[in-house]
Amino acid sequence: MTENRRSTKGTVKRATKRVAARPAPSRAAKGDGESEVLANIAEMSGTDRILGERMHVIVKASAPTLTPRLWYGMPAYSKEGKVVCFFQSAQKFKTRYATFGFMHEAKLDDGDMWPTAFALKELNAATEAIISELVKKAVS
Repeated sequence: MTENRRSTKGTVKRATKRVAARPAPSRAAKGDGESEVLANIAEMSGTDRILGERMHVIVKASAPTLTPRLWYGMPAYSKEGKVVCFFQSAQKFKTRYATFGFMHEAKLDDGDMWPTAFALKELNAATEAIISELVKKAVS
């Protein structure tokens, strides 16, 4: 029994050393964040894809300093490595509407209470303008 235990322990140690010796994947190896976001949006269907594409354009135009990336499988936009806002498709979460949300890094504070997520069913000039202003405020 003791001999079998030692051989198992040695095998685990060797495997651990092999894994530790592997170089960690760099951000470049993972891929470009914007390409990943665009590919993710392209995989969406119907209204989600249309909303995702438009939201990407709005966020990029409103806050060019934000970096696109995937966050829990959702398109997100970060500043200094921290997610500021994200797009959540209706299909992925089996809801009746998509969501555009902001994380606590977003500077949207307004008194004692303020919204941090918005339901999206469709976009028009008025809603796009509101989203654009919110994104600008979030990164100010």
